[in-house]
Amino acid sequence: MTAEGTPDNTAVRCALWRAMHVLTDPPPHVLRDEVGLRLADPGDGWRERPDMDPRATRGFRAAVVARARFIEDLVAEQAARGVDQYVLLGAGLDTFAQRVPETASRPRVFEVDQPGPQQWKRDRLTSLGYGIPDWLRLVPVDFEASGGAWREQLTAAGFDPGRPAVVASSGVTMYLTKEATAATLRQIAGLAPGSTLAMTFLLPEDLVAEADRPGLRASKAGARGSGTPFLSFYTPEEMLHLAHEAGFPQVRHVPGTSLAERYFTDRSDGLRPSTGEDLLLATV
Repeated sequence: MTAEGTPDNTAVRCALWRAMHVLTDPPPHVLRDEVGLRLADPGDGWRERPDMDPRATRGFRAAVVARARFIEDLVAEQAARGVDQYVLLGAGLDTFAQRVPETASRPRVFEVDQPGPQQWKRDRLTSLGYGIPDWLRLVPVDFEASGGAWREQLTAAGFDPGRPAVVASSGVTMYLTKEATAATLRQIAGLAPGSTLAMTFLLPEDLVAEADRPGLRASKAGARGSGTPFLSFYTPEEMLHLAHEAGFPQVRHVPGTSLAERYFTDRSDGLRPSTGEDLLLATV
């Protein structure tokens, strides 16, 4: 169980995998992120952890950097069209604001996360000298207990519900009940026209490539052992239906395999993302 006031074990693992991509995999790097490693500060010997084995975890770290790159490309694309608000739901140890401030500062960035881990991140950013610029707003919310009130808390932090936004939820839905995710989708579908949502979701095991199923089982066991079990899996059809029911007029399924084609084609090392996590792309 993650102690209150510390980051979730999965958020730390993803930050370390993003760093491993830079430290272990040859260029070109899909995403360059060593800031998360500084934030996590895992101590000496972290690369010897079983969940950091460079060969066994290569597909997982590729998937993590691919989804992050896809979302950051989407934010940059929408910012070029004048969308000046970006909301990260369940931000964890995301470091977009610290890595590329020249891009991140074009929209106002709102990081929404659990109160304890977010305060920990705020303290770490301050102690490392990054600080909290005016265009970055940290918004503490308990998603399961908020009853959908996160939009009110977001508005209180300076979000303008009358203007479009990009909203991202990455690596979150598996930890929430389907009811909580449906409530979140309804809230986002009520944002201003022109708003876009990118949301990742885990596939049921029978839709995962045979070679990746042992890794999925290990991830499920690890999440359960750390006190943050996987609660929800979705077929693409189920997720699209959930988004339509929530009120999104335009929804699209983005397979994880399409990110492999987009970001990993013609690599000399054969690095490819593991299967098992896809994206919903929905527009208001």
